[in-house]
Amino acid sequence: MTRLLALALLILTAGTAQGEAVGHDSYAEFHSREIKALAPSDVEGLRQGSGMGLALPAELNGYPGPMHVLELADALSLTEEQQERTEQAFERMRERASDLGEQVIQSERELDRLFAERRATLEEVERLSGETAQLWGQLRAVHLEYHLLMLEILDDDQVRRYGHLRSHPGNGNGNGNGNGNSNGNGHGHGHGHGHGDGHRH
Repeated sequence: MTRLLALALLILTAGTAQGEAVGHDSYAEFHSREIKALAPSDVEGLRQGSGMGLALPAELNGYPGPMHVLELADALSLTEEQQERTEQAFERMRERASDLGEQVIQSERELDRLFAERRATLEEVERLSGETAQLWGQLRAVHLEYHLLMLEILDDDQVRRYGHLRSHPGNGNGNGNGNGNSNGNGHGHGHGHGHGDGHRH
């Protein structure tokens, strides 16, 4: 009985040590980041105005994204007017998202420094966390806004074809402009800070 007890304790101790080692190792790559909550790909995506998965609620529920509409322009038989309006929408979306993305990066950097420099207080943490969350929300709203706009540019049949071409299994209901099957970045990252991968919509 004593031997069995000793063996059980040995196995338990070894398992705990291994679990702790794995837990610590999983953070190794984070220490080299300039901003701990953002992977390099996140920073790049924010600066470029990429979707980062932020528009997934729209994309996967039948609201086409301007970037993918342009990619599928021939398959969707876009008219010259539709092509022009979609290009304008995409450029405007990317411009606005990029501007907000820079603000998100700066806010995340300030929050990171607050802890790195041991200046964190509850008041400052609540203030910066709130500001950062608000910026992420504004960024997401920008991406979603342009998915809504695409329903005004495309006709019902194009929206359906878009969903088929993008292989979205579900049917999404538009805002009176028809039903469409319909990612991003949709990032996200609601958005979980520190995404390692960015998806564009």
